[in-house]
Order: sequence, then structure tokens, then C-alpha cells
Amino acid sequence: MRKSSKILALLLVAAMFISAACTTGTDSGAAPQESGGGPVVLSPDNPVTIPIWFTSGQMAPAPDNKISALLKERLGVTLEYDITTPDLQDQRIGVMLAGGNLPDILGPTDINARMVNGGALLRLDDYLDSGDYPNLAAHVEPYRKKLSWTGGGVEDGLYIFPNYNRFYGDPPLLSGDYMGTGFFIQKAVLEHFGYPDLENMTLERYFGFIEDYMAEFPEIDGQQTIGFTFPAFDGREWGLTNPPNFLAGNPNNGGVIIADDGTATIYANSQYAYDYFKFLNEAYAKGLVDPESFTQTLDQYEAKIATGRVLGMHDQRWSFGNANDSLVQQGKDERTYVATMPVFEGKEPWYADFDVMNINQGLGISASAENPELLLTFLDTLLSEEWQIILSWGIEGEDYLVDENGMYYRTPEQRTNADSITWRQSNRLEALFDIMPKRQGTLSNGNALERQAQPIEFFGRLSEYDKNFLEQYGKQTWRDFVNDPPENPVYYPAWQIQLPDGSDAQVAQAQLDDAAIQYLPLAIMADPADFDAKWKDYTDAIDRIDVAALEAVFTAGVQERMATWGE
Repeated sequence: MRKSSKILALLLVAAMFISAACTTGTDSGAAPQESGGGPVVLSPDNPVTIPIWFTSGQMAPAPDNKISALLKERLGVTLEYDITTPDLQDQRIGVMLAGGNLPDILGPTDINARMVNGGALLRLDDYLDSGDYPNLAAHVEPYRKKLSWTGGGVEDGLYIFPNYNRFYGDPPLLSGDYMGTGFFIQKAVLEHFGYPDLENMTLERYFGFIEDYMAEFPEIDGQQTIGFTFPAFDGREWGLTNPPNFLAGNPNNGGVIIADDGTATIYANSQYAYDYFKFLNEAYAKGLVDPESFTQTLDQYEAKIATGRVLGMHDQRWSFGNANDSLVQQGKDERTYVATMPVFEGKEPWYADFDVMNINQGLGISASAENPELLLTFLDTLLSEEWQIILSWGIEGEDYLVDENGMYYRTPEQRTNADSITWRQSNRLEALFDIMPKRQGTLSNGNALERQAQPIEFFGRLSEYDKNFLEQYGKQTWRDFVNDPPENPVYYPAWQIQLPDGSDAQVAQAQLDDAAIQYLPLAIMADPADFDAKWKDYTDAIDRIDVAALEAVFTAGVQERMATWGE
């Protein structure tokens, strides 16, 4: 969701501090070689330095990173990283668009696609149709219509290579991890209560586990136990606002519920929202909700989870991945989490969906890049199976082994290394791999691209604690704790629909976000006797917003997708 317009006041000041890394053009050293007028040939004989900016929660590689060294040794490429954390992306994009001084490769994760709409990215269609970049062309071809920008501001076409959920193989090998939405709860809580049945979960049962555990364990590792929290700022406002949608049995369409005919309706002021936030208000009065939920930054939120004293939260699993990895590295597997799916009476859970391709998040080429052919050749090369294996699995013999059937696996030591954040900084390009296009699913040799999807690796890397935990529940993977996803609707998800820049719909969305951040904390933290009055303040604020304009854009976008994507 867009941040409040008050951020814009900071942009001119921030512009003075843009790093020198944001230089336009590739510093090639020597002129790159051409191959018969075709794509550029990357070679260590013609070293190049490529400035790259992107948004990621992952850290830049260490100076001694061996994959960085391999890129330079084999391709002659050195990447000059400029990484923005998700909480600072809005400001940074505004600064770059205002200044026009852009790195060669750009990797936004902005659902409003301002880099595209603002003309910062190169239209890629003619390059893909040239035949010079076969890996990139094949990667997007089955989904070209869905991936093409039609939101105005620039010519219709493809501008971004998506970073996640383009799957290969039929059927593809999928990760045993669940990275989607849930009301997550610590495994230690469920263990303490004898591994209770998680079917037919309700808010009452979920918070009942937390309340009873807190009563017995007011401290964890010498620190005060925290019952429930969620992300609410830094681009993760959905941690606060989206639960009513899931409790009502709907898939993740963002801030709207979509009817069968494609009509979009906000649920911010619905009965579902009232019921959830009234319940949260009562839970807060019992001391079950962390009061810092409404003021903490994303870093503070993750740091708190990494202590092991947070019993539960509403979030998406990928969102707190670093905190989870830290708990694993500390040997606190019992303090990691599984997803539960509370719903209101009469509703069926639809928390898990079929993994959705990010159509507006990933890598693109700066419109001002001096040598886009070189940059596309680099991305095309990294999308080859050879480099995908290196970026995901590492170096054969060092980071993984191959059995007599050609299947990849890791030794216990190699698995321990791969779980170490420090080790990965020197031996993997985590941040780059996070934002770049990937061959997810099954490689041509039958192996999974991601180790979590390789059955022997998923089970082999489980701790004894986790193996026992799964056994207690009769589950095989963490995905088994959530619903079996129905087929995604043709248009899905609605949150990817672009709101025209400067439109009444975009203004309404920003105002809805601001109203939630301003009024919902007051309602949740109020004396229960005052909740209804605080809730009325919130709904009155929504009544002053042109919600109809927002719903109209979503409705038109959904219905257009239903008509064209279903062809």
C-alpha cells in the first residue's frame, strides 16, 4: 500500500544524500564484445561493473563472497549493490524518480509500480522478440499478457521480470515450507498443550492458547512474554488490516472482497472488521496484544520475534523470515511457528492460495542505461540452469553433493552452513537471488531449484524437534497445516491491479491506509466500554473517503482480467 503523502516532504532533503552507487551507465572498462550483431558476450577479458538497486530484506553479500568472485572470474561482472529495505522503499523511489539519476538495473517491489508508470524502466518487448535473450523470453512467454503493463503513463508492454512464482515442471516440485498468510503460533505453545487439534480454529481458541501459556510463562529467557503482535508500518500495513478478510473465508485480494461477478467491495468498515477489531480490543484489555505493535518499526518487529518471546502474530511467513532463521540458528526450534487459520462461524479457511506470480515486482532495466544489451545478456545468463543451480544450491562438492541417481543433497554440515546467516553472506547471493527471476519448481535434471522443495533436503534439514512436531500432528510438511488451495480465480489477485497515478482511486487508497493507522490503534487500545465510539470515529472517517472511486477501479480491473485472461 502507498505511504501517506507526508513522505513527499522528505524527498528533497533525501535527494541530497543519494549514494554515489546510483550512477547511470555501465562502467565497462573495455568495450564489450559483440557476436555478429547479436547479444553482448560477457567475458573476464572485458570486465564490467554494473550498478544495481533493489528492495530487499536481505543483506548485501560480504566482500569475500565466493559467488561474487565467480561472477567476476567467469563473466567479468562486478555488481555494485545499492539495497533499500522495504520500509524505506517509498522514499527512495520518490527520490530516484525526482532526480532521474538511476542505476542500470532496478528491482522495485512496489505494488503501485511507480518505477514503470514514472518512465524509469525500459520497455523490453522488442529485446525479447529479437531472439537474443532466449532464457528471458522463454521465462515470460507463457504469461506475457499477464506480465504486460497496461496501466497508462507509458506504452503498454513488459517492463519487469518477476522475481517469484514462475514455476517449471509438470507438476513442479514445490517447497515444503509455507510462506503465506496465517495466524502464526509458537510450536512450544502447542507442545505445552499436548499438540491440540488445529482444525476448526477460531479466534477464541487461538487467543485462548496464548492467554493460558502467558499465565504459566510470563517470561521467556528472562524477558517478558509477548502474546500477539503484527507488522503495521513500513509497507506491511496489511498485518493490521487484512485479518477480517481471511476470517470471512476470502482469499488474499488485498483490501477488497471480490464477488462472483467481479464486483469489488472494501471490507475495512464491514461487520467482519468490526467483529475482529472488537475481539482484538478485548484481547488487548487482557494484556495479550503487544502495545508496541502500533509504533514498532519493521526491524524492531523482527528483532522482537528473534528473541523467542513472541507467542503469535498475524503475518505472512516470508515477512518474518530473517527472524525465523535467527531462531533456528540459535537452536530455538520450539520458538519457531506454524500457521493456524481461524475463521468466523460458517466460513471455510482460504489462507493458502496457489503461489501467485509477482507481476510488478522483480528486475528491470533502467530507461537511461547506456548498454541495455549487456544488462539483458547478464540477466539471461543468470537465468540459465547452470547459474540458477549455482545461485540456489551453490558449488557442487562444496555446498552440495550428487547421489548415484543424479539427485542433489547436502551433508549435515552443509545444511548447518546453509542455515547460517553469516555463512550465507560469504557463500550465497541471497539479496540478488531474492529479487531476480528464478526457475522455481523442477530443473531439467529432475532436481528442485530450491532446497526446501527437494524432498530429501526438506526432511534432512529438519531438526529432531521439528520431526517430532510433524509426527505428532501426522503432517509431512509445513504446508500441510493450511488449507489445500482451491484453483485461483482467473483475475487473482486483485491487489496487483494498478491504481492510476494521481487518480481519485489512488487518493482514496492512501486515505484508507491513513485512517486505519490513525484510528484502529485507538480503537484496539480503548477501554472496551469505549470501543464502539472509537469504531464510529473510524467508520465516519471512511465515510468521508471516495471509496466508490477505489471500488470502481478494482471492479473494472477484475472484470477486464476475467474477460481477457480467461481467453
